[in-house]
Amino acid sequence: MHISEESIVGELVAKDYRTAAVFKQNKIDFCCNGNRTITNACEQKKIDSKQLIEQLIEATTTNTTNNSEFNSWPIDLLADYIEKKHHRYVETKIKEIMPFLHKVVRVHGERHPELAEVEGLFVECAEELTEHMQKEEMVLFPFIREMVEAKHNGTNVKSAFGTIQNPIGMMMHEHDAEGERFRKIAALTNNYNPPIDACSTYRVTFSLLKEFEDDLHLHIHLENNILFPKSIQLETQFSAS
Repeated sequence: MHISEESIVGELVAKDYRTAAVFKQNKIDFCCNGNRTITNACEQKKIDSKQLIEQLIEATTTNTTNNSEFNSWPIDLLADYIEKKHHRYVETKIKEIMPFLHKVVRVHGERHPELAEVEGLFVECAEELTEHMQKEEMVLFPFIREMVEAKHNGTNVKSAFGTIQNPIGMMMHEHDAEGERFRKIAALTNNYNPPIDACSTYRVTFSLLKEFEDDLHLHIHLENNILFPKSIQLETQFSAS
């Protein structure tokens, strides 16, 4: 895979997810803000683009058995995977994290008032993400599957919302909001590093929040950088026929 200063961050991660670890290490957002070139991303973070490219090349030439080739999957399969893997994960972890956060705020909130803000942000995240996933599962993903089936059958397909770019634009806007929310949570928690007086529940809560953010980054990446562009491309094929 060719990597240059003009390579687009999100496209690189879509082609080879091993690059994601390098971008994470350099605090470069590859999911919500993945449409930037390496040059632009490095300028914003004030890091050396040549050094970053060297790290990316090293990462992509290292053998690994955990590199799923999501970019090669049919988009209906990818939609199914996102729904079954990431949507179910979000639903499960929200129920797990909420009681932990509430307990930590109750016990440690007086000494660490930032915890109340973290809890408030996560409650917002839980509400918004739940509604967001319902819209994808009830509207967007079914239409993506209809397009794939229509292409296979040689038929056409029409939506009730005009071009698929309309719901996709809304989903990407909501992804941006979640990305910003978790940037605030990360800042408030010192990147999920608990203070010296943290109890076991405190530490587990921060660990769960970090795991949740990591999964959300992959979740958003799969949609923003692979599923959505390919869905738009498929719709364009119907328009041209």
